[in-house]
Amino acid sequence: MTKEQENRYRRWKNGRERHSEEEDDAYHFQDDESGIYYESQTEDTVQQRKKPDDVYVVRQSWGYCSILFSIVQIVILVAMMIQCQVAPMTINPMVGPYPDALNYWGAKNAVLIIEDGETWRLLSPILLHAGVIHLFFNVSVQLETGAFFEREWGSFTWLTVYLISGLGSSILSTIAMPGSLSVGSSGAVMGLFGGKLAEVFCRACEKRTSPQSIIAHEVRMEQLTGVLCSVVIVAVMSFIPYVDWAAHLGGLIFGILIGIVLFSFEIRNVCWRMFWFLLGSFLTLLAFVKSIEYMYAYTELDDNLRDVCEYYAKYFEDYECHCQLDQDGDNNGDG
Repeated sequence: MTKEQENRYRRWKNGRERHSEEEDDAYHFQDDESGIYYESQTEDTVQQRKKPDDVYVVRQSWGYCSILFSIVQIVILVAMMIQCQVAPMTINPMVGPYPDALNYWGAKNAVLIIEDGETWRLLSPILLHAGVIHLFFNVSVQLETGAFFEREWGSFTWLTVYLISGLGSSILSTIAMPGSLSVGSSGAVMGLFGGKLAEVFCRACEKRTSPQSIIAHEVRMEQLTGVLCSVVIVAVMSFIPYVDWAAHLGGLIFGILIGIVLFSFEIRNVCWRMFWFLLGSFLTLLAFVKSIEYMYAYTELDDNLRDVCEYYAKYFEDYECHCQLDQDGDNNGDG
């Protein structure tokens, strides 16, 4: 940190102290030349710290993609519930639309993906949720933990981990649970946890020779504890009925793999950087190729899911169809 940058920071800090009563609890300082944001959480912390090196450095001030995805997911659920009505709790305990509405809007449906070529259904489920309860838990994690990860990593890295994990979660769900519909961003969120595990692993041997590297290491260790606890909780909840354990596992695995690729660039030793980049790339490609190959070759499909209304009407006497697609792809429901 140059003397000029340090002086600019002190001038900024003095100005913030004069207007502290009008500001929020989180404070940011952006260096004009480097564009790096320095963050501390309370006014007392800002007043006590003298240099930007004493606070944790993040790449950006907001989790833009985290916020955008959360807004889109909320809007889509509201639109589904308006267009296709809300199902009784006996059919959908998550307080949301009927299963045929989920299928109409793009839920993972193995028979449509494999036999009808609707491969877009491998990504569309991350924008959908079964109901208000399901949406609340996933969006809460996205806007809290997920948004902070994005501020650390940058939007490009976050988006790459999120989408690759979401795709991997749908592929494994199609293989392991072909007889059920599946929606939700939980697989992609698990991928963010996997990405954080990969980051901690890739930076485990990083030398801590500066105040910032020491702080960053301490933050990652705290995050590691939180991530491991979250993974254990999700793993336990994966055995609850209606929860897609395969999507959770697939998202975690692919999040770790793509995370190794991305965070290998943080390794300072060139030889180890190239080793983990090549190994991560190979394993990620191998996982995708083999899982897709297995999905098309060995998945046992339930042809009854072509007609979701008829399928669920067998199990629920009061089932009403509102957004079912007919064989020609037209919406013949009320919506």
